[in-house]
Amino acid sequence: MRSFKTLRLTTRFLAYLLPLLSAHVALGQGVAMAPALINERFKAGQPLAFDIAVANETDKPIVMQGTVMDWWYNDKNEKVFNAPGTFPRSAANWVEFVPRQFEIPAASTKKVHVVVTPPASGETTGGHYAVLFLESKPVLVQAGTAESKALYTNIRLGALLLLAQENTEVFHVEVNDAKLSQPDKSRNLRVDFEVHNRSNSHIYPVPRLAILDAQKQLVGKAEGKTQRFLPEQRDRMSITWPSALKPGTYTAILTLVYGDNQAYTQEFPFTVSE
Repeated sequence: MRSFKTLRLTTRFLAYLLPLLSAHVALGQGVAMAPALINERFKAGQPLAFDIAVANETDKPIVMQGTVMDWWYNDKNEKVFNAPGTFPRSAANWVEFVPRQFEIPAASTKKVHVVVTPPASGETTGGHYAVLFLESKPVLVQAGTAESKALYTNIRLGALLLLAQENTEVFHVEVNDAKLSQPDKSRNLRVDFEVHNRSNSHIYPVPRLAILDAQKQLVGKAEGKTQRFLPEQRDRMSITWPSALKPGTYTAILTLVYGDNQAYTQEFPFTVSE
């Protein structure tokens, strides 16, 4: 199989390359797939199936092929992809495109069938992950010469696949290094903390904040942004309350809702001075 190396395109090189490309097709403009994320539950040994829609808005037909790779994260919480079976909780070898290669006519949309066949009962628990790629056939944009090699380009579209086995998920998080920054004239009240997902499946924790006064009356509340955590992944989250508080004694209560309606709570007493 012929391989094609990824090129790092500088501004100067792009200015040289763009006139050589076949406008939309070579650059991937006008070609898209949906959904970009598939989140499904499965039963051991029972296949599940879904469709991916690929839209070709260009004026030329495109031949594409489905491939599957492992998806995980590195120590910077960046997505990383590798060969099937490389990373823990891989689902890449369970996935098959039907058909694996197909053509999308110009100005049309095609649905591609995907079948996932999980192992039998007892072999897996919790979450499993893969990335589904649809790649076009490489197109020659510059012929080789005595001074340079031939230049090819193609389109690669990806969708993340998150699977969770029913009745086997165990949810637990650890919250570490939680810090409250008190409000003042130049900053809002803020709670910053690290989340460590000790679950055997992915979670989307939702941070919420309640502020009580000395009489335990609610004087403010806020909800922060959620984010995805794969098993054993850790990252920092934060939540802010943008309003001012009168001088007095307060308690900020952080609640982190995750998994199957489970919750972690932590209290932060603080005082606002005159």
